[in-house]
Order: sequence, then C-alpha cells, then structure tokens
Amino acid sequence: MVALLHARRNGWTLVELTIVISLISILSGIALVGYRNALTRSREAVLKEDLFRMREAIDQYHADTGDYPAALNALVTAGYLRAVPADPFTNSAESWVTEQPVFDASNPFATGVYDVRSGHEGTAIDGTLYSDW
Repeated sequence: MVALLHARRNGWTLVELTIVISLISILSGIALVGYRNALTRSREAVLKEDLFRMREAIDQYHADTGDYPAALNALVTAGYLRAVPADPFTNSAESWVTEQPVFDASNPFATGVYDVRSGHEGTAIDGTLYSDW
C-alpha cells in the first residue's frame, strides 16, 4: 500500500496539468497583446516621423523655389529627400495621399503637393484616424 501511494506522487495529475497549461496560455496571451500593442506604437512613431520629414521637405522646397513640388518624387530628384519613405502600415511608398494648396487669389495657378497624409484607413491607438495625421 505504501508503494502504491509513493508511485502516485511521482507523476502529475490531470488537474495539475490543466492548471499549468491554463496559466501558460493566459500569460502568453497577455504577452502577445503587449507585443502587438508595442508593434503598433512603433509603426505610429515611424509614421509621425515620416510625415514630419516629408512636410518639412515640402516647406523647404516651397521656400527655396516659390512653388510646391509637382509630386513627392520631385523632392527626391531635387535633393530634399533621399527617397520617398514607405508608409509603415501599407509598406508602400505609393500609398501616400497628397493634397493640393488652397486657392490663393494672389497666386491662382499654384499647384503641386501642399500636404501629405497616410493612405492607411485604420484607427490609431488614441482613436484618431491615420489619414487625419
């Protein structure tokens, strides 16, 4: 009888295994959510930085030439950017949405890229749309 009880203590019961697997599943689920949240935050930071740099280049181009660039690639050919960055959410440099300048009576023929926005239609962690940044 003592040998029988001793043999039973050497293994794990089904309840113990179920509890351990459940705890591991819960902890890995929490870690996965944290990882995805960190990944989204890093993409948002890259998007903000890319938009800042492109807008800065557009403003510098306008200050130097008096006109807005015809396209984002004009900033590259003029040397204001090394390359048009890829949108971190769409992974494409072609998905940027450009805006024309507002009508100005003193310069009614002003055309070109006045502003740039993300072409991604998602919602940021803070609840704003990426296309509104």
